[in-house]
Amino acid sequence: MSTTVGNPRPTEKLVDPWRTGQIMSDSATTSSFVINFNGDSQLSTSSSESPWRNPFSRLQENLPEQPNIFDFSEIRAATGDFSLKPFSSSSSSTSWRCTIRDRNVVVTQRKFRRPIETPELIHRVAMICRSHHSSLIPLKGVSISGDYIYFVYEFIHGVNLRDALKNPRNPNFTVLSSWMSRLQIVSDVASGIDYIHNYTGLGHEFVHNHIKGSSIIVIEPMLSAKICHFAMAELCGETAKRNVESESGIVKLKRSSSKMLKLEGTRGYMTPEFQSSGAVTQKSDVYAFGVVVLELVSGQESLKYVFDRERDEYVRTSVISAARAAVGSFGGVRGWVDKRLRDSYPVEVAEKLVRLALDCVEDDPNHRPDMGHVSGQISQMYLESQTWAENLGLPIDFTLSLGPR
Repeated sequence: MSTTVGNPRPTEKLVDPWRTGQIMSDSATTSSFVINFNGDSQLSTSSSESPWRNPFSRLQENLPEQPNIFDFSEIRAATGDFSLKPFSSSSSSTSWRCTIRDRNVVVTQRKFRRPIETPELIHRVAMICRSHHSSLIPLKGVSISGDYIYFVYEFIHGVNLRDALKNPRNPNFTVLSSWMSRLQIVSDVASGIDYIHNYTGLGHEFVHNHIKGSSIIVIEPMLSAKICHFAMAELCGETAKRNVESESGIVKLKRSSSKMLKLEGTRGYMTPEFQSSGAVTQKSDVYAFGVVVLELVSGQESLKYVFDRERDEYVRTSVISAARAAVGSFGGVRGWVDKRLRDSYPVEVAEKLVRLALDCVEDDPNHRPDMGHVSGQISQMYLESQTWAENLGLPIDFTLSLGPR
């Protein structure tokens, strides 16, 4: 649904975002923009203009740590002018693992989806870089070059949840082989999203917009989880303010009138309202979280193709439809839970967790619970599962290796 983003050329001409008050490029300009904390920034054009003060210097002075805005030359130097082998890549972003200021980091490049006013961007960066939660990979800062924003995240050793559930070298093996290890992941992710939605202090509806198996890192030795891409959607303009109509407290989403906002999403995690109108809200994160929970319980992917003998062809099925069928079947979810758990899990808790996940993936966003409620419910299920494990004498703490088998 999106096109591959290439790297900017070393000689790319950049617009002065601080004079225009917007972060976006203009192919007609011949300006060159450089941010440098060792001295004042300058704008050079074909005509003679005087140097101008770097507006990010105010941000640097006000923050408790040094600094959250990186000079683009640091990004180019750390990535070998983007010649390093990408750490990961997709149709909309590219990441490199590198070292900046003696820190082991991951630099992720994304394209701005809409113009953002300079004061607004400065405020967001300041608040976001002050935000800390054990379930979020910290954002260390950003850098800007033309149409692109570069996110500098702390590097975390681990493996993404998708590969943890389905080892590429041995699909029948999973490091998450116990119920408690999976519920730990569920609890960590729920807590992280709840923090994003309700405790960042930005004063408006904060949305992650990239919750999925590949955006969750499982960390050894305790098999805890951290969420990647914190604030990426917020800072590159993916979460444009939506048009709404309210009737008796019910929110109706309308298609955005913006022609600049590109619709992006991952199949299997996209909400029905996003596919119809491009609307992105906190309930979008709730939906994606519900899909992740169903993947953890079943061990299945969000979408897969199975062979239909009656139709003599492969058909696409979703983990959501499979869960709904399991709940309504004789015996409930027991026959649907991942067989690699070897029937060692509290059945009542598993059923409650699946039903909560199905509430999260309701087609109508107004029928989905908020993450505060979800996180509270999962905390209770975690305590119930701990009691179950202790009664059976099962280990609760984990010290496993994520190395290849």
